[in-house]
Amino acid sequence: MADPWTPDGWRKAPIDNVPTYPDQERLAHVEATLAAFPPLVFAGEARRLESNLARVADGKAFLLQGGDCAESFAEFRANTIRDTFRVMLQMAVVLTYGAAMPVVKLGRMAGQFAKPRSAETETKDGVSLPSYRGDIVNGIDFTPEARIPDPERMVRAYNQSAATLNLLRAFASGGFADLRKVHQWTLGCVAGSLQGRLYEDLANRLSETLSFMEACGLSSETTPQIRETEFFTSHEALLLPYEQALTRIDSTSGDCYDCSAHFLWIGERTRRLDGAHVEFLRGVKNPIGFKVGPGMAGDDLLRLIDRLNPDNRAGRITLITRMGPENLEDKLPALVRRVAREGRKVVWSCDPMHANTVRAASGYKTRLFDRILAEVRAFFAVHKAEGTHAGGVHIEMTGQDVTECVGGAVSVTEASLGDRYHTHCDPRLNATQALELAFLIADQLKADRNAHAVERQATNF
Repeated sequence: MADPWTPDGWRKAPIDNVPTYPDQERLAHVEATLAAFPPLVFAGEARRLESNLARVADGKAFLLQGGDCAESFAEFRANTIRDTFRVMLQMAVVLTYGAAMPVVKLGRMAGQFAKPRSAETETKDGVSLPSYRGDIVNGIDFTPEARIPDPERMVRAYNQSAATLNLLRAFASGGFADLRKVHQWTLGCVAGSLQGRLYEDLANRLSETLSFMEACGLSSETTPQIRETEFFTSHEALLLPYEQALTRIDSTSGDCYDCSAHFLWIGERTRRLDGAHVEFLRGVKNPIGFKVGPGMAGDDLLRLIDRLNPDNRAGRITLITRMGPENLEDKLPALVRRVAREGRKVVWSCDPMHANTVRAASGYKTRLFDRILAEVRAFFAVHKAEGTHAGGVHIEMTGQDVTECVGGAVSVTEASLGDRYHTHCDPRLNATQALELAFLIADQLKADRNAHAVERQATNF
């Protein structure tokens, strides 16, 4: 039997990748302030997401998780939020059409402020300063003053998250997501590209179908599923003082929920079984995930799953692989077989971004789009061979026309990286690249669906 859990029990466990605040009194004051604030999300919404993810685990839906590498205070604009939401709507339409199944839309938004670091300090021109840990902790400017962890930044992150959630809810339910407006979602930077033309063709077919349905009496006025969409938020649960401060007891169930987001995940650097991050998240009832890198052993994977989901609830656990295409082909099959053999109910999702980061000759961190596509293809191939469901994709992307990842049909070259390189941390797919990835995944899902149909027909004979 697991040890009794309390929201502050993590403070007694070993902890990695957290800042050291010089003023502990101010930190305590900020935590108390946040604890008195209203929740950002509600327990019922988190339960709804878990129910949707249970369908993914059962092979009856697909998970699309995407958004910023790290949200920033400086880039906080309504248009930026709208454009990322709009690209995710486009991707979801493409995926739904290809898979013929619902798509669960989960944004890396309204809380993705903290970033893990591989080193405590960074050095420039012989000067060493504390590493930048995301706007919720310290500033990106390379000055001693900016790099001091400031707990007041948590309050600003909360306020920005609340405003972002308010806008996302308005977009999702206020008419912007109406399928009758499918043509209006195309961004100017996508229009005219190959992906833009493919999307317009799909949108034309969808509009014809909607016109037929309307003639049959099913319109956006009579059918909420046409007019509205469900959109959930997620972030890495890295800064535990912030997460604990926003944990609430649900009045209907008596369970604890981390009300900073609907879904939280644990990163590759902080998923140690006896660590503080695992200890905290094992007790909240939100659906959660953790990253699975190439060094993960089968026994360790099962121990983590069981620690975080002892009741084996479907939809509770999402395993987010981040290995690189070659390692994934080599390491993932055994893990998939082990989890399936032991009867664990999980969602398998592919993060093709984090194991494919390189440093260009110009000095910019970048990702090669061809390797991102290769990892996604390998992920689908492994699950097809094992007879399991390739359940989702987890990507860093933006609706902005950035030049951060090299490649794609509208090619970004190493020479053009500096043209529109805006990320505060890691390189993101731009709108055109994200849509190109969606079409690739849709083709994979459609091929799998057709293969299953052939198998069923052969079985019936």
